[in-house]
Amino acid sequence: MSPEPKRHFHEELGRLKEHLLDMSSRAEDALGRAVQALLERDRDKAQRVIEEDREIDSLEIEIEDSVTSLLALHQPMARDLRLLLAALKISNDLERVGDHAVNIAQSAQRLLEHRVITPEPELLEMARVAREMLAAALESFVKGDSQAGRAVCARDDQVDALHRSLFRILITHMAEDPRTIGAAMELFLVSRNLERVADLATNIAEDVVFLVEGKTIKHHIEERQPGHQGP
Repeated sequence: MSPEPKRHFHEELGRLKEHLLDMSSRAEDALGRAVQALLERDRDKAQRVIEEDREIDSLEIEIEDSVTSLLALHQPMARDLRLLLAALKISNDLERVGDHAVNIAQSAQRLLEHRVITPEPELLEMARVAREMLAAALESFVKGDSQAGRAVCARDDQVDALHRSLFRILITHMAEDPRTIGAAMELFLVSRNLERVADLATNIAEDVVFLVEGKTIKHHIEERQPGHQGP
């Protein structure tokens, strides 16, 4: 790539990163506000999360267009190519985080119509860990830190265990008092959405490892490769 096209490519790459960081900030904020709306029983706050999701959707489209253009015009190689592919996948994951935030906000609104159940500590812990994982995954991308990305992946089992524990607790609630069934089902949906956010944070972290190291760790592929040694 000659100097002038290379300069243009890196300028466009910088703008792409800015869009991705803007999108990540909005998705993380939407998730936090959706959980707050649930805990505070705030219908208006939940509605704002729902309405503002279109901004996250628009950013995903902008990023897709930018990546497609850069791939077509510059045909990048090696790390630059991995960066574009990672940006494309991360933007898709962030759009889905926004969708899960909307789902939680909608559950928060529906919970206002049901008998009140105090959210279990497991649900609050799930929300905390899922948000921490998302923030850490995005920070690992910004810093190009694959070890931080691997640390995010290691926390996914914690959220899965909390989800299973909460499911058992909610089943007990419903069995003991059928009047809680509606609220318990909504809290289960919230738990499932938080679990999916943790999965998406893990996806982003795996993409960071691929970007930095050129290694695929999804589905434990790395562990099956010849010569791999465990941690």
